[in-house]
Amino acid sequence: MNREEKTGPLLILGCPEVPVQQALALYCANRFGEQGQELRIAGNKAVLQLLRISDLKKIYARKMMDLDRCIEDLANGNLEPSLCIVFAHSDAGITYATTVRYLMKGRLIAVIFGREAEALGAMLEIPCEKIVEKAVHNPGQLRKKLDEVMGWAASKT
Repeated sequence: MNREEKTGPLLILGCPEVPVQQALALYCANRFGEQGQELRIAGNKAVLQLLRISDLKKIYARKMMDLDRCIEDLANGNLEPSLCIVFAHSDAGITYATTVRYLMKGRLIAVIFGREAEALGAMLEIPCEKIVEKAVHNPGQLRKKLDEVMGWAASKT
C-alpha cells in the first residue's frame, strides 16, 4: 500500500438497516472522487454487498474493505487516514467511532443518524466533529450538514 492509499480518506459504515447510509456513502465517494481523492469504505459484509450491487461498475465505491480488517489496519499503522467519517445509527456505531478516535490522529467526523440520533449523539464523548440528524429514509438534511462540515456546500462541483 503506497503512502496516498494509506493516508487517504476513510468512510466507516454500520449495519445497513437505515436506508440513508448507503445513499450518503455513494454521495461521499462521488464528492471525494471529484476532488481527485479515492475514498476507502469499510463495513460489514452486508453493507459492502449493497454498495457493490448499487455500484456494479465501481464508479464511486472503488476501494472497500471488511470493518474488522480496517480496525486491525488502523491499530497496526497500516492505515493512517487524514480524515475518517464514521456513520453511526446504533450504540455499536458509537463504539466504533470511539475506537477509531483512539486509533488515528486525523480529523474524525461522526455522522449520527436514525430514529435515536439525539440520544446517540449525547453518548459520543470523544473529540470529534458531530453531525446529528434524525434521518432514516430521506438523506437531504444529513447531506446538507455533511456538505457544510466538509466544505462542499460552497463547492461548484
